Amino acid sequence: MSDFLVITGLSGAGRSTAADTLEDLGWFVIDNLPPSLIGKVAELVGRPGSETERVALVVGKGGEEHLEDTSPALTALRGTGARVRVVFLDASDDVLVRRFEETRRRHPLAAEGVVESITRERELLDPIKVQADVVIDTSDLNVHQLRDRLVDLFSRDDPTLAMQTSVLSFGFKHGIPLDADVVLDCRFLPNPHWVDELRPLTGLDEPVRDYVLSQPETNEFLERLGELLGLLLPGYVREGKSYLTMAVGCTGGQHRSVVIAEEIARLIESRGFKPTVHHRDVER
Repeated sequence: MSDFLVITGLSGAGRSTAADTLEDLGWFVIDNLPPSLIGKVAELVGRPGSETERVALVVGKGGEEHLEDTSPALTALRGTGARVRVVFLDASDDVLVRRFEETRRRHPLAAEGVVESITRERELLDPIKVQADVVIDTSDLNVHQLRDRLVDLFSRDDPTLAMQTSVLSFGFKHGIPLDADVVLDCRFLPNPHWVDELRPLTGLDEPVRDYVLSQPETNEFLERLGELLGLLLPGYVREGKSYLTMAVGCTGGQHRSVVIAEEIARLIESRGFKPTVHHRDVER
């Protein structure tokens, strides 16, 4: 069965980096493909004797007409019976503006200004984002970190896995991640930041971990969360979800959320999944 990975998203969010990464991982990459040709590519790949099994299509680099045609083209591709997954790259408006200013590139939509172009592109991409299997927020990722994220997702890509899961810790003061499916708030737990000897450490250090896990509230929280995961994980699998990102936040993303993220990963693993763990703000 043919395997299609469609890379799309906002201009400036990292589509070119994604294309290069997937090519390095052995995918046959077609960059800047007009949506009208997606069906033709699927037909060629699906012919008897075709040796191309994994195809990555980078779409959405054209003008408004291309963006408007992308959503129906993806629907038609899914109708072929091939395995189709859509990766949507997103980023905050201020980050996208800064990236365009730094590179001095024109936005593909060429509206009155960069901000107006980004706003219009978001409107056009909304129907595509709804179809996405995974959304990656690249606001705080450099090219190397985005590459690592894609490698985590697709170097171990296994069609026998019911759902790939990842757990992300973050700090609320740095913003809620755009790509999280489930967001948990652990700011109700006692904060190691106010313990002098723990302040310079992180949740990856044993003294902080011991402090957080020794709190009665933590034990009850993890116990109830384990019960919730017992309901959520099988439910997402039944609904056909391919990727699940759970994010857990504390104030700064250095202590409590890091510890809890590691514990959530263990709970998920105990239910037969193979989660990856990322600590977005631990070094801030």
